Amino acid sequence: MIDILLVDDETYVTESLELTIPWGELGVTTVFRAASAKEALEIMEENAVDIVVTDIRMPGMSGLDLVAEVSTRWSHIRCILLTGHSDFEYAKKAIQLQAADYILKPVNDDEFMASVSAAITSLRDEWDEFDKYHRLLYSRKSDYKILRENLMHDLLLGREITARALGEQLQQYEIQMEPEQPAVMMLIRLAGRFSSMDQQSLDLMDFAVGNIAEEVFGSQYNVWFGHGPHECLVMLIQHQNLNGAEAMTLDEIKKPTATFREHVIRYLQGDISMVVTQPFPFEELTTAYRRGLGSLVLTGPEDNMIQYLDSNTTKRSDNDTQALDELYKPPVLPQLLETKQWEAAARKLDAVFDEAERVRLSREHVYELYLSVTNAFMYIAHKQGHLVHEIDHAGFDLLLAHQLIQSPEKLRRWATEMLTKLQEELSDQEGTQSRRHVIKQVQELVTRETGQELSVKMIADKVYLHPVYLSKIYKAETGEGLGDYMIRMRMERALYLLKNTNKKIYEITSELGYQNPQYFSKMFKKHYGMTPNEYRDQS
Repeated sequence: MIDILLVDDETYVTESLELTIPWGELGVTTVFRAASAKEALEIMEENAVDIVVTDIRMPGMSGLDLVAEVSTRWSHIRCILLTGHSDFEYAKKAIQLQAADYILKPVNDDEFMASVSAAITSLRDEWDEFDKYHRLLYSRKSDYKILRENLMHDLLLGREITARALGEQLQQYEIQMEPEQPAVMMLIRLAGRFSSMDQQSLDLMDFAVGNIAEEVFGSQYNVWFGHGPHECLVMLIQHQNLNGAEAMTLDEIKKPTATFREHVIRYLQGDISMVVTQPFPFEELTTAYRRGLGSLVLTGPEDNMIQYLDSNTTKRSDNDTQALDELYKPPVLPQLLETKQWEAAARKLDAVFDEAERVRLSREHVYELYLSVTNAFMYIAHKQGHLVHEIDHAGFDLLLAHQLIQSPEKLRRWATEMLTKLQEELSDQEGTQSRRHVIKQVQELVTRETGQELSVKMIADKVYLHPVYLSKIYKAETGEGLGDYMIRMRMERALYLLKNTNKKIYEITSELGYQNPQYFSKMFKKHYGMTPNEYRDQS
């Protein structure tokens, strides 16, 4: 839709143009007329005008003055100047004002139409660039959300990474956190009316809770908010003044934490349970998460409150320490699983549970043992591109997990069975289930983002595989090359648009993510043996 405004104090000029020019063929939907610059400004204040065609010499405010005003107030509007004078000074001024064109009277229709067509093309090119930029920006933000959550999961589940490398990743993902500085962790469980919501509604609530957290804490603290790997929300906060002399304390965040919970209750009409840790060094993130999660889960679902962990929380006895130290003694379980040392991992579990049964761990520390083992399982499954809930759901449901922590014996049986399942699932990286999961991800990406300039490399980056390896397994699994599949999806979409819409070829070209209509026509003809216009003519 293009709206054009014709401005001339000689009204027969604008009347003639309105009546004689085939505006519909140019793509113009509405033609406005004004007899003065003042009237033109009034029209533009009330309507979304795209192109202004104005005479230069008019009483009062001249066309040049009008163009200058339009450029200041509506920089997106294209201006074309009309004049009966070929004075060079007029042309020079028009160039300075960045007018789209300069036409001499009497107006030649063909010349006029060519000038308007050029202005329309310029506008559409600008709109296409604007749309492309915002699609890419949206895609980037969507990717960042996934990358940020993946990074948080990796760190919470025990990924080892140097402070420097972590700092680079945090900066790359635009997360305002410093690995060298202490942080406080808050684990949040939605309660009250949230408990009866479906998943889509819960996702919206998660988003809303995150926004409230940013509003409450964002003025003083850097906030990293996300969904944790154990069905709870996780928030990390750090002082914005990271070089300040005063260390972060638990007391200083109690007031904003209470305000945060009050706002969730007031504005979202639900409730939350929270566990807030002591400030801890960033490298102890996994330990803080494990202990905080233990306290959150051991709190009943009906106990909606804020629990602040002090340094004595879940303090171990000497026997507890001896048993759990066996778990944390190198090589730790995640390392054994990552290198697929299945027999060594089994021996590690046997040694840990033998010691746990010998000293009779307390319920809290059985739960710490459970979290350490499940974190290791979740980490390796996540790293290999699997959903651990698909391998075994029961052990990773926080409500069902209560059954496992009644005794180390029950937990031992489950952990041993889970290790066997993981070994079967992950031993052969080329396994059918793994390939199918990747193929499903790829096909969802291609069908969801038909308007993006996708490449095999871009898709490979999104599924964390090398492009050559991805192309190989896609071909082996489907019998079709990944590049061929991407083209086929675009061409099928093109057929639908050509047959079922009145969109122009250039509009379809843009919607499919191609930059050049000629290239799109060439690809279409190669695929179907005819051009898009020929297909539309016979449909």
